[in-house]
Amino acid sequence: MPTVVLIRHGRTTANVAGVLAGRTPGVGLDDIGREGAAALAARLDAVHPAVVVSSPLERCVQTATAIAGGREVVTDDGLTECHYGDWTGRSLTDLRREKLWKVVQEHPSGVVFPSGESLRAVQRRAVDAVRARDAALGAEHGPGAVWFAVSHADVIKAVLADALGMHLDHFQRLVVDPCSVSIVSFTERRPFVLRVNDTGGDLGFLRSPARRRRRATRGDAVVGGGAGDAR
Repeated sequence: MPTVVLIRHGRTTANVAGVLAGRTPGVGLDDIGREGAAALAARLDAVHPAVVVSSPLERCVQTATAIAGGREVVTDDGLTECHYGDWTGRSLTDLRREKLWKVVQEHPSGVVFPSGESLRAVQRRAVDAVRARDAALGAEHGPGAVWFAVSHADVIKAVLADALGMHLDHFQRLVVDPCSVSIVSFTERRPFVLRVNDTGGDLGFLRSPARRRRRATRGDAVVGGGAGDAR
């Protein structure tokens, strides 16, 4: 079967502001996000994907266009962001005060966002979309095909959890930063996870206690994925 390169969109102003953008229209890449997408394009230049697929949201389409090398970008609603419902547009600081926040952290398979989507539904439609397209590309291009799927942090984490055989309740243990690459190769017997959250950058953030504290505040995962370590 083919290999899918799961790519999170570049950084946005909403990521930096600590706002849960969700499906809010018009949220595009900031300057660092555009730089990250250009750097990612250079990293992927030697790869010739059979197709570049993207969430329809602007930040993903911008990232996908940057790495597509002139190829057509196909959008797929199965890769779109979680519908966070009434949480959309609110600050993460405020959301941490909600009772549901603790459930999101500890029992995500039981979460249904108010007036929005459940995380189980996110995983189901994202995994179905990835596996169906992977199978179709395998039939058309053969088992050596590679394709790009540009999406969002929680969506990619849900797909990775499925590939790793993890229960959804453990998916908050995964981190998916802006412009990161995670790679899954599906086979008839099992998926193989070849990379997770590969940003190809240096590890300088490990020297900074302040950044480590930001990443690990109260042990909570950042809903929506956060801004990563670039500042």
